[in-house]
Amino acid sequence: MAWGRPQSDGIAGGDGDDIHGRWSRLLNRSTANPDYREEWYDEQCGGCRFWIALSGEWGLDWGACTCAHSRFDGRVRFEHDGCEHFSVRDDSAFG
Repeated sequence: MAWGRPQSDGIAGGDGDDIHGRWSRLLNRSTANPDYREEWYDEQCGGCRFWIALSGEWGLDWGACTCAHSRFDGRVRFEHDGCEHFSVRDDSAFG
């Protein structure tokens, strides 16, 4: 069986919305949750040294976790998600 190559941008037919919705259901820390802690705003994946942005349009919001100690290691994460293994980037950049 041949595997198709995933598209990183220009996804037609609403598939991008379906993917975003599916992945969003896997959030560890949703900013929409009333129990979201104030300090978590400064500890989001997009500002973590272990977060690598995806390519293309998807990289504007999504990236992969590379922290060996995190349960999310090797998984796609939303830039505004987070976990207890956050480590600030050396350049203090976000995303």
